[in-house]
Amino acid sequence: MAREFTRVGVVGLGTMGAGIVEVFARNGLDVTAVEISDAALERGRVTLTGSTDRAVAKGKLAEADRDALMARVDFRVGLDALHDVDLVIEAVPEHLDLKQRIFAELDRVCKPEAILATNTSSLSVTEISVATTRPNQVIGIHFFNPAPVMKLVEVVRTVVTSAEVVADVEALCERLGKVDVTISDRAGFIANALLFGYLNHAVGMFEARYATREDIDAAMKLGCGLPMGPLALMDLIGLDTAYEILDTMYRRGGRDRRHAPAPLLKQMVTAGLLGRKSGRGFYTYERPGSPKVVADEHTPPAGDAALADGARVVAKVGVVGSGTMATGIIEVFAKAGYEVISVTRGAEKSAKVCEAVKTSLNKGVVRGKLSEVDRDAALGRITWSATLEHLADVDLVVEAVVEELSVKKALFASLDEICKPGVVLATTTSSLPVIDVAMATQRPADVVGLHFFNPAPIMPLVEIVQTIRTSTETSATARAVCAKLGKTGVVCGDRSGFIVNALLFPYLNDAVKMLEASYSTADDIDYAMKLGCGYPMGPFELLDVVGLDVSLAIQRELYLELREPGFAPAPLLEHLVTAGYLGRKSGRGFRDHTNR
Repeated sequence: MAREFTRVGVVGLGTMGAGIVEVFARNGLDVTAVEISDAALERGRVTLTGSTDRAVAKGKLAEADRDALMARVDFRVGLDALHDVDLVIEAVPEHLDLKQRIFAELDRVCKPEAILATNTSSLSVTEISVATTRPNQVIGIHFFNPAPVMKLVEVVRTVVTSAEVVADVEALCERLGKVDVTISDRAGFIANALLFGYLNHAVGMFEARYATREDIDAAMKLGCGLPMGPLALMDLIGLDTAYEILDTMYRRGGRDRRHAPAPLLKQMVTAGLLGRKSGRGFYTYERPGSPKVVADEHTPPAGDAALADGARVVAKVGVVGSGTMATGIIEVFAKAGYEVISVTRGAEKSAKVCEAVKTSLNKGVVRGKLSEVDRDAALGRITWSATLEHLADVDLVVEAVVEELSVKKALFASLDEICKPGVVLATTTSSLPVIDVAMATQRPADVVGLHFFNPAPIMPLVEIVQTIRTSTETSATARAVCAKLGKTGVVCGDRSGFIVNALLFPYLNDAVKMLEASYSTADDIDYAMKLGCGYPMGPFELLDVVGLDVSLAIQRELYLELREPGFAPAPLLEHLVTAGYLGRKSGRGFRDHTNR
């Protein structure tokens, strides 16, 4: 039987601490809420009152329940008020010496059987616990912000935390309506260990001027379905907090260079650019603490005019390929009003592509997203062909053939001979160097990458990949075309993985390494990222959907180009691919899909 908690204590009433107080009080627990001074205590009271009042205004909390909740909270100054609590959770700033002093004092004040918990997101729970005479009763209970909303709690046990304490805390999490994942004391735990490597990589990408802040954030939101882009998320977390977490993970986690804070991050913290709380970070905000972004000197010009500046006229488009991606791209261009010539290898493939496009358009009609008139008009704009010579008078060619460099280079050499001068030649490659394709032609200035995401008719993102030979007119044309298609075009350089894959796949690889090290289970890692970070899919769900062979190939390309040791493919990923466990398409990957 798990112990019954009747009164709990919370030390530190900042945003996180006040949120934890609310979680406990909402679920019928009496709470002693402690701060260091009367002024700090009043700020905590205001934070809690504001949160509960907003919940009432939104209809998520009845006024009577709000009043009962507030009545359960005893606001006090000083740790001596915690002498009779059954559990106390500390939520003060992430400084080890501060936490150790507090825990030494809690050890003196609290009754012998009380559990002492820390909400640390990055520091060693073990190092905190040794400041007490009861390290077996010290545990990590890591809530996520905002605590009343976020479902995940990481329960962090040290090597000496008693099994009874772990079981009691797990039962408490269930009572609070939270999903807990129980893990051992390692830098970053699950969510931060996976999240902050990705965030730091995004900062490095911005620091290198590989892409703009807007394009990096748009790419990850639209390409991966994430709730926020990485740079906007850094501003929300606080750049000083992010720096401390990364620095701690670097020092405690084996000195992985990818966790060494990007130099720009340190410079911004030193300059007082801390994100939303200071009014300026990667973005500029209306005022300190405001979520509203306002234009600054780095904000790109708005409107189609800016996109079209220097762009060539595109009326007729050729699409080469017969796979799923080519089919989707044909549909996208035809629906947007372009004349399209579809070129495949043979009449039989053309017939299949034609049927697939018709089926997709008919589905749009059935779902009420497309009228029959518009469907017929789109089909009427498409010409089906089995010969490249029919592309002689198009304004843009989009290649969507197999991901083999030799095949693409041979195709582009042929297009170079067939197409008229000034035609933009685009490749949809997701992993190969665009410059290699461009140099197969005598017109590399006219070659650009247009990386559509699958399924192309639905996914709103296109990565526009500029090589060092791509002309400004070609890039402007690509951006104008994406705008007419109703897509968000993000511009980046010709580097392995572009934006999305370069940020996404190292994160997935890190998750595989975490599983490989037996730190946690695939289910708990997926829960952590979905419930703790708001990701639409956990890393192992996503890997099985993408295909482990595809993921391995992309990770190998990233490693070969960047030579970063942390990017080396996880051995477990390589072994699963060798064994034929490729994910959903083979029936088994990280999970068995044969009976689903």
